[in-house]
Amino acid sequence: MAPQDDRPNQENNWQTATKLVHGGTLRSEFQETSEGVFLTSGYVYDSAEQAEARFKGDDPGYIYSRFSNPTVNMFEARMMALEGAEAARATATGMAAVTAAMLCQLNAGDHVVSARALFGSCLYVIETLLPRFGIKSTLVDGRDLDSWRDACQDNTKAFFLETPTNPTLEMVDIQAVSEIAHEIGARVVVDNVFSTPMLQRPLKLGADIVVYSATKHIDGQGRCLGGIILGSNEFVDDHLHNFMRQTGPSLSPFNAWVMLKGLETLPIRVDRHVASATALADWLANRSELAQMIYPGRSDHPQYELVKKQMDGGGPLIAFSLDGNKETAFRFMNALEIIRISNNLGDAKSLITHPATTTHQRLTPEVRAELGICDNLVRLSVGLEDVADLMADIDQALTAAKG
Repeated sequence: MAPQDDRPNQENNWQTATKLVHGGTLRSEFQETSEGVFLTSGYVYDSAEQAEARFKGDDPGYIYSRFSNPTVNMFEARMMALEGAEAARATATGMAAVTAAMLCQLNAGDHVVSARALFGSCLYVIETLLPRFGIKSTLVDGRDLDSWRDACQDNTKAFFLETPTNPTLEMVDIQAVSEIAHEIGARVVVDNVFSTPMLQRPLKLGADIVVYSATKHIDGQGRCLGGIILGSNEFVDDHLHNFMRQTGPSLSPFNAWVMLKGLETLPIRVDRHVASATALADWLANRSELAQMIYPGRSDHPQYELVKKQMDGGGPLIAFSLDGNKETAFRFMNALEIIRISNNLGDAKSLITHPATTTHQRLTPEVRAELGICDNLVRLSVGLEDVADLMADIDQALTAAKG
């Protein structure tokens, strides 16, 4: 017996927290409480005629887990309910989501406009990978709406951006940028990882496609890699579905199951992340050892009005520059005892990284300086520890950093 959709007609009336516990659930004939993990690569057919019908698309059943899988489908359905999307496809990693979302819709001769402030691997896709296939790209200051307009060409087919940006937490006006794109018939792809789907809804702000590294807050405990692309039925059916089917950046059923478990507690965890990040940012703002402190949830953020317009909180990440240089930053990081050094983020554990030598090290010093990624800048992903312990840890590390 194939797994059946549990209560599909009720989901539209549920609140977000309920959707994240029950949304998209499929149950087998065993009526399991927890979602089933369908660790299978293939599926059998009752007859050769049924197999033929499946491959023709006349029978809606499963064919191969590279194409679709019950556990993966549950994760996709739950994310669709959360995001308000018509369709979704889960991927093996967040970068698989970014790459597939761009390549599936573009052809040689097309042009992409992208914000210049991006995660290093996203920048590689836009600036290096796409041009290898004859897809030109232009990088702009995402904060400047005129720069988006000026970069548009007759062959511009897509805009790409992340907001808040990695690692300096700049904001891009999703609604305004989407209006510019739609004037020329281009689609807008938003990487929404830093804000999480709890704090910002790009599709409701006018974006066409939203991508996530589910590895981050959706899993939330640093266990599994995963990603997801969400958008319209038209985009998924006409562009993404066949690209995914033929190229195979598929999410494993086990990882999808882990992501489903993560979604159950996502609202509670994000609330705690944001509360602790806000408290830490307010405390750090008064520390004389810092040259700069950046947090979107504070009124001293240069784009605070935009933050209030499109986000439901300041987010779980803080960036700050120590009063000193790279060596000062390294002494500070090495002295931390609770907060661990890692280029990952969105974990239950607080994690810190030095972007200039890790996530953005491939950029030239000049480009890093232009983006505000200085040698004394660190990025802190605030975890679920007691905020008093985090303050004490940072306090002793700031003292040690003085040398």
